[in-house]
Amino acid sequence: MSVTSEKDWDPGTYARFRGLRLRPAMDLLAQVDDLPAGDVVDLGCGNGPAAVALRLRFPDHLLIGVDNSPAMLKIAGAEDYDALYEADALVWQPTTPPSLIFSNALCHWLPDHPQLFNRLACFIAPGGTLAVQMPRQYMAPSHKLLRSLAWEMFPDRFEFCNWQTPVAPPADYARMLSPLGDVKVWETQYLQRLSAVEAGHPVRHFTQSTGMRPFVDKMDEAEKLLFTTAYDVALATPYPVEDDGSVLFPFRRVFFVLNLPS
Repeated sequence: MSVTSEKDWDPGTYARFRGLRLRPAMDLLAQVDDLPAGDVVDLGCGNGPAAVALRLRFPDHLLIGVDNSPAMLKIAGAEDYDALYEADALVWQPTTPPSLIFSNALCHWLPDHPQLFNRLACFIAPGGTLAVQMPRQYMAPSHKLLRSLAWEMFPDRFEFCNWQTPVAPPADYARMLSPLGDVKVWETQYLQRLSAVEAGHPVRHFTQSTGMRPFVDKMDEAEKLLFTTAYDVALATPYPVEDDGSVLFPFRRVFFVLNLPS
């Protein structure tokens, strides 16, 4: 069963870990070379964390933000972008060929990556670039516990017998994308120190705005409380709390930069 969410994002909860979420975007941007003429598209721009860096890196290009969340786009603000569009990335099409499609932490929510990335690459101007970062955390305790607890507590709503991880190993993307151009693929595991929280487990506070959303969106308020409590308790074993209340949280992400032929 594929767990998805149709509810809008909470920008405040998501922004609480802005620095930790921005670092992978900067690591991705550092591997993007000079661009030909054309817009820079921040696909899945969210509340705009990468906007300033993209503007500074490519000051001579129009910066376009695309996201399907009205709440996130409102926070992003038109002052950070030359244009903002509310659109689903699965159906979005640019009006002119962009020089860069930059997608930080979006495409793990989207299915059929061979078709998706081929489609996006076809939009890009000759000599342009597709740059993508995706979490690959699904087999870590933080995400395995969400699935196991949901299945155990609410078997009428969650079932994962045929479930497959949404993000493939890095080598799969290298093979998938090499026919399209020159591709660089890498994976990084970040060791994040999550600060102490007043209630619950720090890892739950990190995942509740992203990975946890599709699960709790299918629950009423009483069920959310039971599920959240069980998740907090279960997280304590794989992610023990340090003396200062913080937690060391390894988080894996996969990256690629595809340079299209001129």
